[in-house]
Amino acid sequence: MSNPITLSGFLTGHCWPMDNFVKPLILLGFRLYVSWVFLLSGLTKIKSWSSTIYLFEDEYKVPFIPAEIAAYMATAGELILPALLIIGLLSRPAALGLFILNFVAVISYPYLFTIDGAGGYWQHVTWGVMLLVVFAFGPGKISLDQLIANWSAKRRNAAVS
Repeated sequence: MSNPITLSGFLTGHCWPMDNFVKPLILLGFRLYVSWVFLLSGLTKIKSWSSTIYLFEDEYKVPFIPAEIAAYMATAGELILPALLIIGLLSRPAALGLFILNFVAVISYPYLFTIDGAGGYWQHVTWGVMLLVVFAFGPGKISLDQLIANWSAKRRNAAVS
């Protein structure tokens, strides 16, 4: 164990239970939960494409982008980016992409700024925070990104030796 448990290590999060157990599970949980939410939304959009186009034309007020293009972009983002987050591949770009999609969704849907829509607004805030955590700290040890980084480091070290 590279980081023994000490009081200061525990308080600052630098000890083996935090590094090898707690942090990876929390980051995996964030990735899976947010991915599940966005993936279900994308699947709902492709299930009824005419309804999706209607919503983007009449309900959502996406700035600077025509409704049909916005619908295609949002649907693609909600189907592709969560899949990347689930397996932990290109996790930081995927988290940033979903964060931007989430932000645009919030500013494009005026209902979220009403009393009745406040619950939905705070859901989006929660998802945004989770995505920022994954973006800032990476996907954690339970990810293909980490597996690739470990493999790359071993190759680099073997080449140097």
